[in-house]
Amino acid sequence: MVVTGAFGYSGKYIARRLLAQGFRVRTLTAHPNRPHEFGSTVEVAPLDFEDRDQLIANLRGADCLFNTYWVRFDHGEATFDQAVANTKILIEAAREAGIRKIVHLSITNPTLDSELPYFRGKAELEAFIRQSGLEYAILRPTVIFGLEDILINNIAWFLRHFAVFGVPGSGDYCLQPIFVEDLANLAVAEALQQGSRILDAVGPEIFTFRELVSLIAARIGSRASLIHLPPTIALLASSIFGRILHDEVLTREEIKGLMAGLLISESQPTGATRFTDWLTRNADSLGREYASELVRHYVPDSATSPAQIAAAHQEAT
Repeated sequence: MVVTGAFGYSGKYIARRLLAQGFRVRTLTAHPNRPHEFGSTVEVAPLDFEDRDQLIANLRGADCLFNTYWVRFDHGEATFDQAVANTKILIEAAREAGIRKIVHLSITNPTLDSELPYFRGKAELEAFIRQSGLEYAILRPTVIFGLEDILINNIAWFLRHFAVFGVPGSGDYCLQPIFVEDLANLAVAEALQQGSRILDAVGPEIFTFRELVSLIAARIGSRASLIHLPPTIALLASSIFGRILHDEVLTREEIKGLMAGLLISESQPTGATRFTDWLTRNADSLGREYASELVRHYVPDSATSPAQIAAAHQEAT
């Protein structure tokens, strides 16, 4: 089995699940020197979209490809358009390498005519996979929560550090989060099935955004006041904090996606873990440190000391 990004977030949980079931695992990663938990149990190969022959060789012999590769926002050369092009290269390489099936992480409610490049790009890739000739399982998660999650963790971080928390707009738009282990279990189960299908990867609970933030605040003991901000003001505040934290806290497209109600499904839940239960178990550790998207994905693996990480962090922005 091949997993893109097994040293990252969702890919790590998929790799864990595969190893627990006795499968051999190879990861394709852009961060081969990143510290990880797997030791020699996971074979490591580069995720290099410019070397097509090597990419095919790194995929050859595997039955299934689990693809978690994507970008959260445009950053330098790492754009949505480039991510779409890279993923098409990966899918074509998988077909040429003799991969039987691809399990691909998409997003709920993708459409080709979406004004949001995240959702439009995911829809374009779904169409490409359907026409690839490979068997496929396309999983459409909403918000994925877990200890390494950025969104939930950073909501908690802001609630711990500030007296007010700004909610874009009314806050009555909904989310249906899924636990990362449930997503990994679903991905592995789908890999073992014959045939192709598309299904939403969603948990059993639905919250409005205001309810979600209020629940996190209550569980971690925050007394921060929730205030409603016009989306433009929320984006401005996010930009200011982003400059201070050297990160992209929340983008215009993410605010639009949240407020458009795209992170919810009409399908039956495919995850069993309740966010409220998980939050109660993990409230003490949640939000203790800020989780930077730019550090996670764009700081070189060679940066190990605090000074090196801070310098690379600054350069990334």
